[in-house]
Amino acid sequence: MKNAKIISSGMYVPDDIYTNAYFDELLGEDVDTWLRTNVEIFERRWCKQGESTADLCERAAKSALKNAGLKASNLDLLIVATDTPEFVSPSTAAVVQNRIGAKNAGTFDLNAACAGFVTATETASHFIKSGGVDHVMVIGAYGMSKYLNKKDKKTVTLFADGAGAVILTSTDEQNKGHQVGKLISKGEYAEWMGIYAGGTKQPIDQKVIDADDHKLKFVKKFPPELNPEMWSMLARHLVNKMEIEMNQVDHFLITQININAIRETLKILEVEPSKAHTVMHYYGYTGSACIPMAFHDAWEKQKIKEGDTLLFIGSGGGLAFAANAFIL
Repeated sequence: MKNAKIISSGMYVPDDIYTNAYFDELLGEDVDTWLRTNVEIFERRWCKQGESTADLCERAAKSALKNAGLKASNLDLLIVATDTPEFVSPSTAAVVQNRIGAKNAGTFDLNAACAGFVTATETASHFIKSGGVDHVMVIGAYGMSKYLNKKDKKTVTLFADGAGAVILTSTDEQNKGHQVGKLISKGEYAEWMGIYAGGTKQPIDQKVIDADDHKLKFVKKFPPELNPEMWSMLARHLVNKMEIEMNQVDHFLITQININAIRETLKILEVEPSKAHTVMHYYGYTGSACIPMAFHDAWEKQKIKEGDTLLFIGSGGGLAFAANAFIL
């Protein structure tokens, strides 16, 4: 049986940097202190005017191809995980496929909000295991700055833009590559946070625009224990399925919304904090892009190496949760 192995990664973030001081001035109050203390975000990147999700994807895709030593024409499938697409229709993946010259690849977008990248790598792995494809590119992309209300300090200070990509290829090695995965949702939270206009439920009109209902909104505050409880449950599920101990996991790549939630998760699991690489400090919260960005950053800094066991754990609006384990 074929297995799916990650062979390369790439990432891209926009050039424009927004420090916490920008938001102090924008909002007329000190938000820097809270951001540094509670989430450890110091700056973030936003798209320029005219720059969009497909632009971010294109740059991350080319980086991953270069690092893999592959041509775009070698790709059999391209999946873009995003909830900030280029268009409502057609897919962002189709746009990116044309731009990079992946002429032999099928394409589709996947929306599991910020759990999208892990959900997409799980999907890609099963495509490869089926024997139908050999090379799959998965891109997690986020252009949430386009959906931010500049007066809403609950969202405008946290969310940012970026893209991360990985290439998975088929291998006969069962002790390398994808090991196990788990998807689960808590749909009772679907109306607690999201972008609620622009779909069929609430098409955009002047009333929607005046109320900023086409922008990202936190409707209700999530229980702070929710992510640590779910993330630790998913981690335990993966290691139990692999029949290994938690201390045998080398790295935890977790959704980068709140560093304290990540630390609490590792505390629950009795794991050293150094095993979770984080990038939100200088990139802000980049949704479905944050996990592949953290993975790429760790790989580039040689913190991750061949043979390491990695757990990818993502969560996002819906609420959607996804986790899987890979051995590099």
